[in-house]
Amino acid sequence: MKTQTYSFSYTACSLDQLDEQDRALIEKAKEATSGSYTPYSRFQVGAAVLLDDGTIVTGSNQENAAYPSGICAERCALFYAGAHYPEAHPVTLAIAARNADGFTEQPISPCGACRQVMVETVRRSGRPMRLLLYGTQTCYAIDNALYLIPFAFDEF
Repeated sequence: MKTQTYSFSYTACSLDQLDEQDRALIEKAKEATSGSYTPYSRFQVGAAVLLDDGTIVTGSNQENAAYPSGICAERCALFYAGAHYPEAHPVTLAIAARNADGFTEQPISPCGACRQVMVETVRRSGRPMRLLLYGTQTCYAIDNALYLIPFAFDEF
């Protein structure tokens, strides 16, 4: 038997420490929260995907009384990008969230379903996809979405 360790590095920083392109992408994710439909949780999430051709696609979480029928902001944005820009490769995905008190102080992390979709997106494009997780007190920059789910489902 062998014990193994999985770890990865990420950058924790303030918004003003990011470059202009990353700050603009986070602003798009923040704006996308206004398109959320969240009558149950009142937790609005926005995502913005920068594609390699410079296009930015946004998405927001959409709830439904039949809870499994809703969709997270990350999957909304990634699926839209895949459907409308199938030849483009996602470069960076920014995520922001807010509640009744405003934007969250700490970044939120994507759920397991979104992480699996990110893995498939990265594998489909053949290129890494960066993540920017926004919080008013700190932001996280992660070089590759694959880091978030080391035991992802794979081809059979």
